[in-house]
Amino acid sequence: MKLFTLLKLSFCGLVLAVSLPLMAMDLQQAMGSLSTAKTQGLVGEQPDGYLGVVTKSGNADEIVKLINEARRAEYQRVAKDNGVALPDVEAIAGQKAMEKTPTGQYVQVNKKWMKKP
Repeated sequence: MKLFTLLKLSFCGLVLAVSLPLMAMDLQQAMGSLSTAKTQGLVGEQPDGYLGVVTKSGNADEIVKLINEARRAEYQRVAKDNGVALPDVEAIAGQKAMEKTPTGQYVQVNKKWMKKP
């Protein structure tokens, strides 16, 4: 009986270990989910050029993480190619992203989340 229980637990652990990578989101999926996450008020734009989590729910953390990694890589490339400091590129990107954010979606102003009027 104990052996059977041990085998069941081992099998469950194996299934979990194999399925976790399949459940992980990739950048394409994050990009595809971004609009919905913004519309739902889960994710918003920050003045530093990166996304932030407004409401911890669903895949918001993972969407923000994956897209911010891609943004950071692009900002670093642009800074290097143009001989500009990374914080300057981030600030310009943040300003543009916040300007493009539609009314009713979240932006961060003075470190506080607010719906864009």
